[in-house]
Amino acid sequence: MQTEFNFFQHWYPLSPIEDLDPEIPVPVTLLGMRLVIWKPRYSENYQVFLDICPHRLAPLSEGRVDDKTGNLMCSYHGWQFDSQGICTHIPQAENQEIIAKNRQNFCATALPVRQENDLLWVWPDAKTADLAATTPLPLSPNIDAEKGFVWSSYVRDLEYDWQILVENVGDPSHVPFSHHGVQGNRNKAIPIVMEIVQSTINLTEIFYFSNGNNLVKINFEPPCRLEYLVSIANSEKKLGLILYCLPVSPGKSRIVVQYSRNFAKTIHRLIPRWWNHLKIWNLTFDGDMVLLNQQEHLLQQKQSSESWKTTYKLPTSADRSVIEFRNWFDKYCHGKLPWNEVGISHSNNSLINNNHASLLDSYKQHTQHCSSCREALKNLQRLQFLLLTYFIIIVSGVAIFPDNLRIKIGLPLVITALLGMGIYAWLKLWLIPQFYFVDYIHAKR
Repeated sequence: MQTEFNFFQHWYPLSPIEDLDPEIPVPVTLLGMRLVIWKPRYSENYQVFLDICPHRLAPLSEGRVDDKTGNLMCSYHGWQFDSQGICTHIPQAENQEIIAKNRQNFCATALPVRQENDLLWVWPDAKTADLAATTPLPLSPNIDAEKGFVWSSYVRDLEYDWQILVENVGDPSHVPFSHHGVQGNRNKAIPIVMEIVQSTINLTEIFYFSNGNNLVKINFEPPCRLEYLVSIANSEKKLGLILYCLPVSPGKSRIVVQYSRNFAKTIHRLIPRWWNHLKIWNLTFDGDMVLLNQQEHLLQQKQSSESWKTTYKLPTSADRSVIEFRNWFDKYCHGKLPWNEVGISHSNNSLINNNHASLLDSYKQHTQHCSSCREALKNLQRLQFLLLTYFIIIVSGVAIFPDNLRIKIGLPLVITALLGMGIYAWLKLWLIPQFYFVDYIHAKR
């Protein structure tokens, strides 16, 4: 029987594929390891390497995909690597036989990858590629168009640890309060009676009823997939909330969300993906960020002298999912993540971060990673420029109109220019800032 959980021998989804840039190598961190995602020029598939050039340890994520060969080029000295990590070119080599004779020694470290369910998956242990090939991905059955589901995705970097993230997303009772007005209503909060169906090293299953007769199942498949399946009472309608929780480094995590349903498909197609990100998902994770960042800090302080079992007060059935996760984490992981295996010491920060601007930095945590939000932001900034240019041209032009044309033609033009400036102000002061930072103050919601 397996008694130790190995975080390195599992599949993790690094990002929705639609958010990756095929032209530029992208850095990402998983389990304390710096990785680079890149796409060979003449391939349909992305690759993931350790973000280290074997020559002088420069970051390959600062490299480029070579226009001619399609391989990954290190920007420090121009070494090139193919999709398997094999070094194919050393510009400084007097004799190209040097490359052939030292092929194994000059390799970049390529990790096993898969592309499925619109996600890019990586196996972080390069030494167990054979095991990766026989290990199934932790996929959701609700990401399936043939079953009538539609879905959207979201990715965000978070300012708290993986264990806090899993504990939080597996706790539905916080939603009416942390996410009041976004995904819940504090005035409609009710007790949640949970039943643990099974709990093993590889799977925890929980169910409860919400809003009367809606059956909710929670599946936690360590280390990353935590899924809610909601069956709407007296109907065939189903909702799936699939949350992939990635351990990045101490005090940091990443979440990849897939939200699926088998109804309201027209609305799904009509609402832009970036709008859902701004008005739902960014606000959802903003609602947790400050709370959980401080919670993690205080939990670490208290755990130096006592257990979570006495630090937390967990008297209700709604707390059972938290208790189950903490017991799992203690039993199979000894209550800690494997940072020491990658040479990282987990030290507690001396001060709590009360800076909302850094904790809720939507651009750094989400926009720069999301193709939909990046493109929307670019287009809105272009629209700003066009509206401002139009205003200047119209006002300048009308000023030199003959007197008999200023009222007849000039006035309508000036009115359109002023309306344009109203839109410009709305973009500048309300919409565009939401791609960067929106303060979240619970007391004012």
